[in-house]
Order: sequence, then C-alpha cells, then structure tokens
Amino acid sequence: MKLYRVRQELVSKPVADVAGEVRRQLDSANLDVPRGDIAITAGSRGIANIDVITRAVGDWLKSRGATPFIVPAMGSHNGATAEGQRSMVESLGITEDAMQMEIRASMEVVKVGEVNTGDVFMDQHCYESAGVIVLNRIKLHTCFAGTLQSGLLKMMVVGMGKIRSAETFHTAPTPVMCDMLYDMGKILVDSGKILAGVAILEDGYDQTAEIHALPAARIAEEEPRLVERHRGYFPRLPVNDLNVLVIDEMGKTYSGTGMDPNVIGRRGVAGLNDIDKPAVRAIAVLRLAGKSQGNAIGVGLADFITSELRDAIDEHKTFINAFTTCEMDRMKIPATLKDDQTLIETVGGRYGRNRWMFIPNTLHLDQFYVSEDMRDEMERHERCSVHPEPIDLAFDAGRHQLQFH
Repeated sequence: MKLYRVRQELVSKPVADVAGEVRRQLDSANLDVPRGDIAITAGSRGIANIDVITRAVGDWLKSRGATPFIVPAMGSHNGATAEGQRSMVESLGITEDAMQMEIRASMEVVKVGEVNTGDVFMDQHCYESAGVIVLNRIKLHTCFAGTLQSGLLKMMVVGMGKIRSAETFHTAPTPVMCDMLYDMGKILVDSGKILAGVAILEDGYDQTAEIHALPAARIAEEEPRLVERHRGYFPRLPVNDLNVLVIDEMGKTYSGTGMDPNVIGRRGVAGLNDIDKPAVRAIAVLRLAGKSQGNAIGVGLADFITSELRDAIDEHKTFINAFTTCEMDRMKIPATLKDDQTLIETVGGRYGRNRWMFIPNTLHLDQFYVSEDMRDEMERHERCSVHPEPIDLAFDAGRHQLQFH
C-alpha cells in the first residue's frame, strides 16, 4: 500500500509563559484565600503543562499564606483505588518532589447533598480543607452534548466525588447529563468548600492556549462560554467519510473514552443518536498508551485491534470505569489480529485499499497518512499540505514503520 504524508494546519495559540499566566489570572480573580490547607484537584488526562500549571497554582497559594496539597480527582479511574489514582497523577509528572506539595489520595467521601438519581459526595480531604481550587481542561465531552461538557463542573461532580458521585452522575440518562452537572455542581458550590476554578483551553496542537481563574460563584455562569471558545480550537479530521481509519494508539491520556468520539464519529452510547460525521466504515486500533495504565475504556468503539493492545488491557480497571458509566459496550473486545501487518492486510483484503487514513491518536491530528487515492483531495483542502513523494507501507517484525512526529 502506498501512502502520502499529510500535514494539517490547526489553530495555534500557545501561551508563552504558562506559570506567569496562572499567577496573573489568579491575581485578577480577587480571591479571598483562607489560611490553612487548600486542595488542588488533579485528574487523569494528558493535559499539556499540567505539572507546570499545578505547581504554579500551589506556589501562588503559598504566597497568600495557604498550605496547598494535591488531591487525585478522577471518579472511578485506575481501579477506583487511592493507590491507583496516586500512581496516575504521578505518571503525569505531578509528584510531591516536583510540585513541592503533599499528595493526599483517598477514596473516602463525605455526603454533601442529593439529587433525583442519588447522593452527591465530596472527597474527604477536600471537605476537610479550608477550600478547593478545581483545576481542569475545558473540552467537548465524549458521551453527551450541551452547554456544559468536560471541564470544571465535571471535575467537581465526577472527579472530586470519586466513584460514589460518578455513579450518581452516570445514573442520569445521557440526554440530561448536562442538566445533572448544573444540579450536582450547585450543591458542591453551595457547600462553601470551592474556592475557585482554573480552566485550561488547549489549541489544535495540544498546547496551552488560555487559562481562566474563576471564583466559585462564577464557574457555572462562565463555563458554557469557555466550551464555545474551545470549539474554535478543537482539531478534527479534514474529511467526512473514510473507508478505514487506523489509530496508532488509544488511551485515557488522549480522551476520556480512549479515542475521542467527536473525532471518530462514534459514541457507542445505547439509546443516543450517534455522531453523523465523520462516517467511518471500519476503525482499527493498534496500541494502548502506557500512561493509561491498562485502562482501555473505549476499545469497544473499534472494529479491529492487535494482540499487543489486547494483552495491554487491565480488565479490572477497564471494567470499573465502564461499569461506573453503565456503558458496557465501550469495553467490549473487538476482533483481535496478531499484529499491525496481519491486521492491515486482513482488513485491506475485505474492505479494499481506498480511503484509508492513519493517525497517531485522536488528540494529535496535525500529521497523518492517507492512501494514494486521497492525495488530490488532500491537496485541495485549505488546511492540508501533502508531501510530494509517496511511501510504501513497510513492516518490521509485524509492526508498521510510519513516523508521525
């Protein structure tokens, strides 16, 4: 198979001084910082500069006389254990030595209210602190749509509420999850424990583009505006129909669902209309990111995987994540083939060799490869440029030799 290397021009707006921007935003928020222990939430996503941003928030709090500490806040992720969640944040560079802050990991929670689907909880360390700064990236959600998606309120509701609040949230029907974020978020803000939120927007190249510090009372009001701003940065595929999409690597470091449904055109949520575009006939995934630590939630969105990916799955971690969300189809194991070469040759024999695209993951879409028949279409695309010389898709010990970066 001959392939052409394509570069896609995405929106680029990197912040030059990330730590400095954190300080400026927090200064402008006019927060009344209490003395004592202040919690900073840390999630499981691969957010650009997350270690720099977390450290900068901690340093700013210290300059105001507070004693900051870090709380792993990720619902049911990484086995829903304190040890697993601590390991996850440490894998992202958020260690006690690097942050110069203590990490307090626990799955213990305190009930702070209730909604019609169940009780609303808060991490015990957060509840016992003098206040909480909620830190998260604003991003389109992988399961539901609406004015609120993945961001500060979701970090408060699902992340900071651990598996108990995650179950309450995911018990709500998907069409009303946005409303549930408002309802549960209001209870948490009204608890008086939330000091502020620090929202991060990333550009199309996965770079920190904007940082916004919001007092607790303004989070629910301001977050929908930030969701709309995020849409202008969000990277997508430059085509709306593909025969075969090959994803080199999936995992929670790239998306809450391993591979972003907004990119691949599949949600895999029962009873909810799927995303119309792009229309992809077959999806193949080759590997699971090491930083996902075995959690392969979303693997069920693929049609084909390799044995390498299959062997990397921690079924318990994946089950806990899927069972909490009640979307079990997302963890079902697709047809598994020996290696990259066997998979690609097998799928090509059945689906043909036209309209193929190879991407590194669903977060980084500035470089990819397309089959020979798509060259002219990519050359006409306003955001794309095509390397003039094709390459032959080659394998070494069954593994493809494509270079994405």
